[in-house]
Amino acid sequence: MSRFWKITLLVVAAVVVLAVGARLLYGDGARKPGAAGDAAGDGQNKGPVSVTVVAATTQDVPVYAEALGTVTARNTVTVNPQVGGQLMSLNFREGEEVKKGQVLAQIDPRSLQASYDEATAAKRQNQALLATARVNYQRSSSPAYQQYVAKTDLDTQRNQVSQYEAAVAANDAAMRAAQVQLQFTRIIAPIDGIAGIRGVDVGNIVSTSSSIVTLTQIHPIYVAFNLPERQLAPVRQGQAKGKLAVAALDRGDAHVISGDGELDVIDNVISSDSGTFSARAIFANTDNALWPGQFVNVRLQLSTIGNGVVVPTQAVQRGPDGDYVYVVGADDTAQMRTVTQGVEVGDSHVQITGGLKAGERVVTEGQFRLKPGSKVTALKPGQAPPEPTEAELKAAQDKDKRGGPGGGGPH
Repeated sequence: MSRFWKITLLVVAAVVVLAVGARLLYGDGARKPGAAGDAAGDGQNKGPVSVTVVAATTQDVPVYAEALGTVTARNTVTVNPQVGGQLMSLNFREGEEVKKGQVLAQIDPRSLQASYDEATAAKRQNQALLATARVNYQRSSSPAYQQYVAKTDLDTQRNQVSQYEAAVAANDAAMRAAQVQLQFTRIIAPIDGIAGIRGVDVGNIVSTSSSIVTLTQIHPIYVAFNLPERQLAPVRQGQAKGKLAVAALDRGDAHVISGDGELDVIDNVISSDSGTFSARAIFANTDNALWPGQFVNVRLQLSTIGNGVVVPTQAVQRGPDGDYVYVVGADDTAQMRTVTQGVEVGDSHVQITGGLKAGERVVTEGQFRLKPGSKVTALKPGQAPPEPTEAELKAAQDKDKRGGPGGGGPH
C-alpha cells in the first residue's frame, strides 16, 4: 500500500472516532451547552433557590484580649520553727483553711520556760541588791551622817546604785528575750490560707530549718498571663479609663470558671525574647473555683464597640477578593457584597466593620447554590423549604420524560 492511501485511511478513521464521540456525548438532536433554555447555561429558567436568611443586627460588641494564664496564690508562706525542740502537737488539718493567728503547732516549752524563770530570779536578786544600795546611799548622803562618811565612800555607794540599776535593766532584757523564745514554741499562722501537706510528724525534734507546713492565700487570688506587644497600647488605654474586667475560662473555653476578676498590674518591661509583656489579674475567688498552679484561659475586656453590626459567622464567605456575603434585596434577589470583618462576638457571630448595614438580610445557609442575581426563597433559621406545588411536580415529570435535565429527548 502506498503512503498516500495510508494517510487517507488515518484521516477517515479520525473523522469516524470524532463523529461517534459527539453522538455519545450529545445524543441525537441534543442541545449544546449554553443553548437557550439549558439549565446549565444562563440559569434564566431556574426556579428560586431556597436559602436561610438572617437580618444583620446591632449590639454593643465587647473587644477582648485573650491569653493562657496561670493561677498563683496571692501569698505563699513556708512555716518554719523559730526555736528548736520536740514537736508536741499539730493543730491543723492538711488541705483545710487556717486563719491568721491560729496555733498550728506546739514545741516542748520546758527548757525555754526554765530560761525565763532563771532570768526572772536573777532580776529579783538584783532588785534586792539595788534596794540595799539605795538605802545605804540615802543614809550616807543625809545631813546627819554626811560628816562621818568619806567622800570616796559616798561616790562608791552612788556608783553601786547605778550598777544594780543596770543589772536590773539587763535582767528585764533577758526576761523579754526568754519570753519571746518561749512564745516561739507556739507556731502561729502568719496569714489566712490553705494548709498544705505537713512536713514533719509529731514527736520529732525540729530545728529552725525544719518545714512544718506551707500556707497559700487564695482569697483573693492572682492569675498571671502574657500578651503580645501590639496589645500593650490598648490595654494601657483601657486601664487609664478605669478598671478592666477579666474572666477566667477553662482550658477548652467551654465555660467561665470565674468572671469577677479585674486587671491588677502590668509589668514594666517587654520581653525582647518573646515580644510579650506580663500582666496580672486579681480575683476574689470566694467559691475557691481557682486553685494555685491551675491553667486557665484569660479573657481581658479592653473596650466596647457601641451599636456594632453583627451577623452569624457562617454568613461570611472567603473569596479571591476577600470576605463577602450574599445580601438578599427587597425583590428576593441575592447579590454578592464584599465586607470587612471585625471582632468575633461569642462563638457564633462576627462583627462587620464595613460593607453592610444593620437590617440588611444576609444568606447564612445555601450560599454554594447561589450566584449574583439569583432569585431566592428566604427561609428563617430552622425553617424547611416549602413543598413543591402540583404544577411544579408535573413540570418536572414532563421534563424527565423529554430526556432529563439536559433536555436530551427528541424535538
